[in-house]
Amino acid sequence: MVIVFLGLLLGLQLKHFVADYLLQSGWIIAGKGSLRAPGGYAHAGIHAAFSLVVLLVFGTPVLASLAICIAEFVVHYGLDFAKSHYSRGVHADTQAKRYWGLHGLDQLFHQITYAAMILAAMAARGAL
Repeated sequence: MVIVFLGLLLGLQLKHFVADYLLQSGWIIAGKGSLRAPGGYAHAGIHAAFSLVVLLVFGTPVLASLAICIAEFVVHYGLDFAKSHYSRGVHADTQAKRYWGLHGLDQLFHQITYAAMILAAMAARGAL
């Protein structure tokens, strides 16, 4: 079970890096603050789709994997939507401490989400 835990942890961290830092384009970033724009939905969908792959590769049952990823989609979208509003007007070059504090808070919430996802995946495997 330690290998499964580490696989889930590393897999979710890798997908987070790819989805948050390599696959975000301008239209995705611009759309995170609007319920009518597709960017935030696409971004949360990319996260959920990649998480589904990670969960399935490490043996999480299909229905549990789907439920976990639907929950991740909703939470991820909500976190990014909130961040786009509470960090509006905060810029790295003029308010560095506040900018990085808000960025770090956002990333912390995403990491807590991954901890909950791993817990749910391990529970679905009967490993708790």
